[in-house]
Amino acid sequence: MPHIIAEYSANLEDRLDVGALVADLHQAAIDSAVAELAGIRTRAARREHFRVADGDPANGFVHIVARLRIGRSEEQRRKLGQMLFDAADKRLAAAYTTHPIGLTVEIHEIDQLTFRRNTLREKAESAA
Repeated sequence: MPHIIAEYSANLEDRLDVGALVADLHQAAIDSAVAELAGIRTRAARREHFRVADGDPANGFVHIVARLRIGRSEEQRRKLGQMLFDAADKRLAAAYTTHPIGLTVEIHEIDQLTFRRNTLREKAESAA
């Protein structure tokens, strides 16, 4: 783990390559070395219904949440957050020219009971 979820306002799709944003965020998580590759999941969710600030229809947002299992140091969490922020900020460069945008990144530690199975590790081990 981490799971990285990027929510974005629907009005940004004319200036934002969402697939590339997902790829950039995924690579940032890999480069942060906060988790093994098999545990990283990255996805985006378009938000059709939204209102930002004064309600101007040009206003947009990108909100990124990285959910991590408990146990990383504050420095590791901070590094991941900054790398995700930098990747998104760079990807949004074209959108900033036409949309006022709120960009936020949050790092959440998961301390609740979770159930999981990850056969991706088995795939990686058999390929080695």
